[in-house]
Amino acid sequence: MNDKPLDLDKHRGMAAQKATDIRRALAEVENNATQLRERQTVVESQLLSVQAASWPEAAAKARYVLNLYLAGLASGDAHHRDLVAAVFADFNRLSDKS
Repeated sequence: MNDKPLDLDKHRGMAAQKATDIRRALAEVENNATQLRERQTVVESQLLSVQAASWPEAAAKARYVLNLYLAGLASGDAHHRDLVAAVFADFNRLSDKS
């Protein structure tokens, strides 16, 4: 009996190897997406449970929500993207004054 693992990829065709690589990559992406959703749930629970103690903390929460909104906008929705950019600029300008 041999203890060395057998490299089965050498015995398969190139198409089968590529299909396996694609399945592995998709599984990895799905795993990462699941982990990201879990982290997002934790962050959102914290944002809901803890009140902002200052305007910068409230702005940080608003930035998070606006980024979620921005991610859902169609790429051609320049008007709403510009509005979000203006709010972010206001946050930056006002936070520099404090």
